[in-house]
Amino acid sequence: MIKPIELVIFDCDGVLVDSERIAARVQVALGAELGWPLTEDEVVDRFIGRSHAAIRERVATQLGEDTAATWSERFEQLHREAVDAEIAPVEGLPTCVASSGSHDKMRHTLGRTGLYERFAGRIFSATEVAHGKPAPDLFLHAARQMGVDPAACVVVEDSRPGVRAARAAGMRSFGYAGGLTPAERLEGPDTTVFYDMRELPKLIAER
Repeated sequence: MIKPIELVIFDCDGVLVDSERIAARVQVALGAELGWPLTEDEVVDRFIGRSHAAIRERVATQLGEDTAATWSERFEQLHREAVDAEIAPVEGLPTCVASSGSHDKMRHTLGRTGLYERFAGRIFSATEVAHGKPAPDLFLHAARQMGVDPAACVVVEDSRPGVRAARAAGMRSFGYAGGLTPAERLEGPDTTVFYDMRELPKLIAER
């Protein structure tokens, strides 16, 4: 028997705030600057939905620890500057947030869009768990902290690691394909793919 939905868990970047396009653009520029030329599609495949630590590890494997440290520092600076200049909220229905981003990053992105106070006390980061997405740890942590059975949770995600993490956690998910990740990368068991965040309340009600 399918449990009624008691908790909607939102990813942050690309779901609540339109920041993944900024992040991808910055990563492409850094790759060109530091010796790892990447297309936007390659950035989406390798980096989007993954934690800062996981991305740094991948860069270190490709370019070495010193370059990874430079890449990480430059990304933080350039991303923050671009967010200040460009960030916009994505319309939706907030309940709680579970993101691969750090708390500091979410304070910045959600704060710039006026959404941070709406989620204060209900924001969870991959820095709080042993393994980031696509492992289920973060979503299970959010469910525990909110006091909700994972089977009664749904996750709203825009990345392949994110929907994989939701499935591993035993949660239903909604894959938002209105951003950078193609719909076919989000499709899978217990996942409804959609393209417009304004559709979400109806989709949740139907589930």
